[in-house]
Amino acid sequence: MTDDRKQKGRELLDKLCGNPNGVDGLPQNLRDYSLEHLFGRVWQGEDLELKERSLITCTILTALAREPEQHFHFAAAKRLGVPREKLVEMIAHTAHYAGWPNAMGAMRSLNKVWPEDTDES
Repeated sequence: MTDDRKQKGRELLDKLCGNPNGVDGLPQNLRDYSLEHLFGRVWQGEDLELKERSLITCTILTALAREPEQHFHFAAAKRLGVPREKLVEMIAHTAHYAGWPNAMGAMRSLNKVWPEDTDES
């Protein structure tokens, strides 16, 4: 079962960031937890679509002001087809609950991975 979850985790990681080995730089136990539990189980649930999970994750990272992780997850949201406008609206909405500085940091992160003047949606 663990190997199956690990494989599912690698496949999802590839879909999110284009690299099934994206966690290989982590210590072994954290790598295993990430692949088997986080990406192999938590992200695999059937009650939320992948785009919804991605947007929720981006919202949480915005609220917590986790800019380095925002880079990964904003790029993943883009890869999954979440429109940039939806991410901008999420950031504006989150600003009212989590604070303007957190939202401004999230906009910096979004602009780094998905500049506003690009015509990609």
